[in-house]
Amino acid sequence: MSACRGRRYSDRRSSMRDVTLGKTGITVKQNAFGALPIQRLDTDQAVAILRRAYEGGMRYFDTARAYSDSEEKMGIAFDGMRDKIYIATKTMARTPEDFWKDLETSLKMLRTDYIDVYQFHCVDQCYRPGDGSGMYECMLEAREQGKIRHIGVTAHKIKVTFELVESGLYETMQFPFSYLSGDQELELVKACAEHHVGFVCMKGLAGGLITNSVAAMAFTGQYENALPIWGIQKEKELDEWLSYMEDTPAYTEEIRAFVEEERRKLAGNFCRGCGYCEPCPAGITIHQCARMSLMIRRAPSAAWLNDYWQKEMEKIEGCLHCNQCKSHCPYELDTPRLLMENLEDYRRVLAGQISVD
Repeated sequence: MSACRGRRYSDRRSSMRDVTLGKTGITVKQNAFGALPIQRLDTDQAVAILRRAYEGGMRYFDTARAYSDSEEKMGIAFDGMRDKIYIATKTMARTPEDFWKDLETSLKMLRTDYIDVYQFHCVDQCYRPGDGSGMYECMLEAREQGKIRHIGVTAHKIKVTFELVESGLYETMQFPFSYLSGDQELELVKACAEHHVGFVCMKGLAGGLITNSVAAMAFTGQYENALPIWGIQKEKELDEWLSYMEDTPAYTEEIRAFVEEERRKLAGNFCRGCGYCEPCPAGITIHQCARMSLMIRRAPSAAWLNDYWQKEMEKIEGCLHCNQCKSHCPYELDTPRLLMENLEDYRRVLAGQISVD
């Protein structure tokens, strides 16, 4: 879902600050490109939007081996420009054999001989030298060979993040962070600063639940050590983020009040739409259906109440209760329960028992 500017806020704005990612020394504008969505574009479209992001001032580009052809498209876009950008990518490998396979594939797809920040992707443990897995040793060897320059990590579970940051083994931490984040996430940003670990924010729009990009940018901009990577798929989305390069919104009292109201509305556990729970054996589009109650209230409801989504929502009745989605959820949500709650609410909306307009 595209962010929208929302209403125009009247108070102070300024040019965007630079942010340095901890001990890496990497310094870029506090506005970076998340390349997961470009896997949904054809190659020409993806290349055009990546190059336009560069021309607009973005210099940090984040992708992953798991994002199908995202790396390949980035390689085409920036071929011959390697020294002008920073590339971060990730591996979901859990064995040394898969680590090296992923790394060599990433280098080939990205058309480069080194990666600036190489990250363990979506971990639930802290890999350490001598832990028996051999994984951290792979990172050290890859760095020794010059194939990577900095060792990073991404996570979705808050419990493991502090161990990772405090270990002194990782130079960057990538974690979901938005104005809907709680106290633990705020403590994580502080811990990264204290330990000189670069903090990279993903899901700054909370998987599409946040639709006001001004407030999102202003909130993140408060944290001098935070680098947000915005998932960008459309030119109009890119235009919004690029506009903040020279006209960065400040976190004013007006925006603060708006954010507090948003937090009140969205309190509790909710699906972020990350998709790690999929594919579903019953064919349920979990990452949308498990948050349908929020989507029909925060976006134009007609788009979510059409025949297509009615059929998709009814697939919930076919849930196998295998709990595969629950076990894969990085936020530890009770996904089957969320699905049924959303279906019941959706049916009441369709029946006219509840108004969402």
